[in-house]
Amino acid sequence: MAGLAHQLPPDTTGGDQVTRVMLVDDSMVARAVLSRMIEMSPDFEVVGVAGTAEDALVALRETNVPVDIVILDLEMPGMGGLKSLPEILEAASGAQVLVVSSLAEEGAEATVKALAMGAADTLPKPGTGRFNGKFSDILLERLRALVPAPTASRENVVPRKSTPAIPANREMPDSDIGVLAIGSSTGGIHALASFFETLEGPIGAPILVTQHLPAAFMTVFARQLSMASGLPACVAEDNMLLKPDHIFVAPGDRHLTVKGRKNGLYVRLLEGRHASGCLPSVDPMFETAAEALGDKALGVILTGMGRDGLEGSRTMVAKGGAVIAQDEASCAVWGMPRAVAEAGLACAALPPADIARLVVERARGK
Repeated sequence: MAGLAHQLPPDTTGGDQVTRVMLVDDSMVARAVLSRMIEMSPDFEVVGVAGTAEDALVALRETNVPVDIVILDLEMPGMGGLKSLPEILEAASGAQVLVVSSLAEEGAEATVKALAMGAADTLPKPGTGRFNGKFSDILLERLRALVPAPTASRENVVPRKSTPAIPANREMPDSDIGVLAIGSSTGGIHALASFFETLEGPIGAPILVTQHLPAAFMTVFARQLSMASGLPACVAEDNMLLKPDHIFVAPGDRHLTVKGRKNGLYVRLLEGRHASGCLPSVDPMFETAAEALGDKALGVILTGMGRDGLEGSRTMVAKGGAVIAQDEASCAVWGMPRAVAEAGLACAALPPADIARLVVERARGK
């Protein structure tokens, strides 16, 4: 097949322990180096490589070898990685996409667009001659975060099987929404896009978003949220008044928290690492929203690695508020929502679009 450097024959071992990776990059050197890095770990196997997005699509549609993760360059001849991303996601039948590209620099608009279109994560490609050991470690760490849950066979990746021991959902309060606080990490930009595209009409409350991203991304990220929602969105600044139906995004280097005053709610930005280890962290946003508004505080915890948001969700529930978690089947990484759901703190576990509909229903008093 033209442009396809190699494709292994169908896997007949029946083993589900090895994660199958496909590389899509027009550079022969990059393909060779990335392949060596990936296959340094016994947990991964490179099952195919392609030099263009078009060849990748043909291979994904015709091969019998299932693919768990696609590593995609954005800058290639032909349609390129960004334009082809939706088709690759569809053809890959539930595989995660990790963008590894020189265009995936911090703050680059292409990076945020790729994440909003469904890429699970992005990683800037080192320059020529700088494929060093540190990059190899980072690459393998990112890949491991995207490995499908071991309880799901490859045929059942979409939808994934839910863990059975999830406590029953809590009841949703029927009070007005005073603030909507949303936390997310890996895969979160795509989930947020789905959420805000479905959020119809005003909810009468400010919307706070903490997404694990470096500071350089935040201006572009806020603009993407505004385009998806039709609502004003900005990177939050200290002492900023929280206005209803405005989106306030946590800066990448400080925590977004809520401060109640006699004349309304204000932003309070806090510096320093939180106990969660994240900066910005979802926990202080949830905690301060709950302390300021009690049962009028509503939290949403979306896809992401780790447990950020768990302690904040405990405070939210203890103060009478509610938390909605993203469900496993729609998550890129079911880490943060899983921690909240397994702790019995969620009032529902749903895909992002259905979470948006539930928020609107509550805002309308249904």
